[in-house]
Amino acid sequence: MTWSLVFRGSYRMIRVIDPMVRSLVANGLPGLGRIVDVRTVGRRSGRPRSILVTLLTVDGRSYVGHPNGPAPWTKNVRATGWVEVDPAVPAGARCAAVEVPAGAERDAVIRATWRQQPFPANVLYRAAARHVAAVGVYFRLEPVPGADRPA
Repeated sequence: MTWSLVFRGSYRMIRVIDPMVRSLVANGLPGLGRIVDVRTVGRRSGRPRSILVTLLTVDGRSYVGHPNGPAPWTKNVRATGWVEVDPAVPAGARCAAVEVPAGAERDAVIRATWRQQPFPANVLYRAAARHVAAVGVYFRLEPVPGADRPA
């Protein structure tokens, strides 16, 4: 069994339950407070795209990412260089998305997934730590000059 297959299966299941999770997040279910709606546009279609992800926080900075290598949404973010986050983060509702290269910052973000992802994802991420470190894609969310900031 490879971690890549485990993650693919997990994310297929998440897509099926996405409407239910969106409803739970909208109603403020405890334990899901770190889940945010990340929006960008399709790199080929130009159409709006949206995905629920866990907002990670390390040293006061906000991050989003995917543990199993480039996914369609991370490819879109790479192409556009920005995301809209709902609810807004300290950097604002519209943020520049800067891919985090291998190194200490990225390692800290990956470790944060072990504490900040809701159960059972946190356990899965920890068990697959080497795989995530090898292929995970993470973005630091930074302010866009002139964009609105949350109050």
